[in-house]
Amino acid sequence: MSNSCISYEAIQQNGFTLIELIVTLSVVSILLSVAAPSYRTFVQDSLLSAQNNSFYSALALAKSEAIRRSSFATVCPSTNGTGCTGGKIWSNGWLVFADDNGNGIVEAGEQILQVNAALSGGNTMKSAARTRVTFSASGFSSGYADTFSLCDSRGASHSKAIVLNNQGRFRSETGTGACS
Repeated sequence: MSNSCISYEAIQQNGFTLIELIVTLSVVSILLSVAAPSYRTFVQDSLLSAQNNSFYSALALAKSEAIRRSSFATVCPSTNGTGCTGGKIWSNGWLVFADDNGNGIVEAGEQILQVNAALSGGNTMKSAARTRVTFSASGFSSGYADTFSLCDSRGASHSKAIVLNNQGRFRSETGTGACS
């Protein structure tokens, strides 16, 4: 009598079945449709914060250098990185320089301390009236109070603003910029 046993060896399966693939793609597409808008907002918020912090630190550098040097230091909009050429539009970049005579013009012998490139992401920054910010040896800013508004495509509700007063103090605010 022969004993016949049928043995089944484990069948190795490589890859996914069609059902598993469809379910996986469905879950991924649902997750992406929920996450993509949040990610875009996160990226826009991060870019605005970074640009706001960059301008804020430029003002802080100018103020501290004016006090340290017992002289003037100026921040001004610049399109070329070597002189004050931007008017009231700060989106094209700005520079910080030791302004020995306080006239707001980069002259021979005056040291450029920092150059910032144009804003990316289509963001804009403008001032209501300031074409430069000059700090004196006491840390006061000559001129008048002003607000620097940093905006992106979402408008004023998501804007950042740096408010500067006559005493040379500045602060950052959110959602108060003039984006028109």
